[in-house]
Amino acid sequence: MTPDSPKTELSRPLQRVLVLHGPSLSHLGRRQPKIYGRTTLAQINSQLEALAGDLGLTVTCLQTNHEGSLVDEVLGAAAAGYVGILINPAAYTHTSLAIADALAAAEVPAVEVHLTNTQAREEVRRRSLTANACIGTVAGFGPGSYLLGLRGLAEAIGAAQPG
Repeated sequence: MTPDSPKTELSRPLQRVLVLHGPSLSHLGRRQPKIYGRTTLAQINSQLEALAGDLGLTVTCLQTNHEGSLVDEVLGAAAAGYVGILINPAAYTHTSLAIADALAAAEVPAVEVHLTNTQAREEVRRRSLTANACIGTVAGFGPGSYLLGLRGLAEAIGAAQPG
């Protein structure tokens, strides 16, 4: 580079966040829309991708109905280069010690999100086995819960925030 060459700033590689959607979330938009709304999972993922870019992050979004698959993804997140996990365990929130244990063992922070206010729903949905292993929980804001959760996770991991 000569003294007259323009300076180029090397950009920092985007930090990667793993977004995990639990059982039945693939049917958002058509599954009980009075409870879960009409926004589809693809729309939520698109919103997350857009926000992630603004936050200096990139997201990988995965949905599965299988508890073991969620456990495998959580336990492998750090080794795969993820710096955080955004997770909606869905019904497994209330039943899965395996996912709770995986989140506790994960080498990266996790934020739990829910579309509905689980505390205002049936008694069985008011207890989260997974929340204790997460740095925070966001619930009750519909698809916005995911966006709020991603913002909180970005702050926790020190990602670049928009100016």
